[in-house]
Amino acid sequence: MISYPDALALLLDTAAPLGRETVAIDAAARRFLAGDVISPLALPSFDNAAMDGYALRAASDIVPAGSSFAVAAMQAAGDTAHALPGAEACEIATGARMPEGFDTVVPVERSERQGERVRFLADERRGQNVRHAGADIAVGARAFAAGRRIDAAAIMLLAALGIEEVDVVRRPRVAVITTGSELNAPGPLPPAGIHDSNGPFLAASLAHWGVEWLGRTRVPDTGDAFVLAMRRALEEGADLVVTTGAVSAGRFDFVPAALASLGARELFHKVAIRPGKPLLAARFADGPLVLALPGNPIAVAVGYRFFVGPVLRAMAGLPPESPTCVRLAASMPAKEGTRHFGLGTLACDGDGQQVAHLAEGQAAYRILPYTQATTWLSNVAASGATADAWPLDPADAA
Repeated sequence: MISYPDALALLLDTAAPLGRETVAIDAAARRFLAGDVISPLALPSFDNAAMDGYALRAASDIVPAGSSFAVAAMQAAGDTAHALPGAEACEIATGARMPEGFDTVVPVERSERQGERVRFLADERRGQNVRHAGADIAVGARAFAAGRRIDAAAIMLLAALGIEEVDVVRRPRVAVITTGSELNAPGPLPPAGIHDSNGPFLAASLAHWGVEWLGRTRVPDTGDAFVLAMRRALEEGADLVVTTGAVSAGRFDFVPAALASLGARELFHKVAIRPGKPLLAARFADGPLVLALPGNPIAVAVGYRFFVGPVLRAMAGLPPESPTCVRLAASMPAKEGTRHFGLGTLACDGDGQQVAHLAEGQAAYRILPYTQATTWLSNVAASGATADAWPLDPADAA
């Protein structure tokens, strides 16, 4: 039986970053940048007014209350006039370009218009209320580093910079196969039947990551049906196949033999973890990586979070994730040499320090505690006062 760190190292060694492709920014959400993005222009691109008011050339550091200036023109947002020769002041709108030589904006609410002149009601500072060119980002500066996941904020900046397309890492092509003659779709259940929850869970989790979805297949406890599903995934060019169930050592645990019959090379089978010990990993030559998870729902959740998640990170070219060390309110059940994964919540104690509380009633078959948790916790020491804390979903750490 292999340790969790050794199993993870084997997986990451075989999960090479995928290639790159160019996409429009409208299609780039949740994708990972394949290279640095360099700003093609400065933001703002010109000095502009931060608010509606009056722009002027300040003659000193302070424009005294009661000062009066002739208003030469109105400068609106989008106006292209660069200069107002000989002008003392002009009315200006928020975002409008500052005329050449103008350096100060006085808010309209602190002014009094008197025909073609404006009088200021309070002392004003030279240089106030002006957004200077390049104050947000300079031309030639790095806007984003390779590996950045493109979120709505990134889309906003890319659009502001006039960037229409970006190079992103190709999305991994992923197929899911759930095994079990007892599994059923939603609806009335036959005697001894259960609803398939692992398939929908993996589909939702992988969609949140942003994979190219090849679909999921539910097969009964027969090796032949599983082999057909695997062959279909191979034909569709899967990069990763995730399976659930039939991976332990019982009569109906056919997955190891079926993968071997198809030519997959086993990387490991059984990991010193709880829950999820029977987990298996295999690799097809010039083909997909296969992660075969046990069938219990929380063992599937652990397998996705701590095996599939790191593989997806590696395929995106991201570095390994680092957990946060937190203090435990009560010790986790643990067996020396075994990595235990548990569900919990994080709260602050009276000193403002983060403390982890284990969810009650945890078991590999119990789903409700998972829905109430806010963090994964892991430890290897039976008497440890601390544990590693991880976001529930690996996509939230990317």
